[in-house]
Amino acid sequence: MVTKARQREQTRALILGLAERAFAERGYAGVALEDLVADAGLTRGALYHHFGSKAALFGAVLEHAQGEVARAVELAAGADADPLTSFLAGCRAFLEASFAPGVRRILLVDGPAVLGWDDWRAGDLESSARLLDEGVAELAAAGIIAPERLRTVATMISGALNEVAVAGAAASPDGTAEIDAAIETLARMIAGLAPDDGE
Repeated sequence: MVTKARQREQTRALILGLAERAFAERGYAGVALEDLVADAGLTRGALYHHFGSKAALFGAVLEHAQGEVARAVELAAGADADPLTSFLAGCRAFLEASFAPGVRRILLVDGPAVLGWDDWRAGDLESSARLLDEGVAELAAAGIIAPERLRTVATMISGALNEVAVAGAAASPDGTAEIDAAIETLARMIAGLAPDDGE
């Protein structure tokens, strides 16, 4: 017997799955709630009961996408004990995930536009940016970079990775060459942040 709570969870998951595909394919502006509820076999009232608005539904889809990317980064970064190799693997995983057209559109194109910069950034800080801060701190603790202005370093790397994801994926959906070039460039930038010999 399916409980009401379980039925609510199933309905919410169904709506989220359909919405994620729709937002990925057509973008926020191209998705009509009428189409989503028709595809789900639900009423508009049921959708509003679970999410309240189209923007709230998109916010839930974005949060899920941020979580998936963060998990991919954590998995890749945890595969090697060397701090620099681990850090670069995490950055590569972020780019590989973000080069997927749907993920890029939801996370980096529509996300800031629909939610507003402050709300989008808050979600980013809880997921990818948090991992980036931790990775930069580990590089400093290992003596790979100087232990100064780490927040600034992480912010600059975050901005660079996001820009590569937006611009690079638009130019080349496969993105392997762009990702390789970005990671190589990032490694060289990190080498330039090494502590001075006198430190």
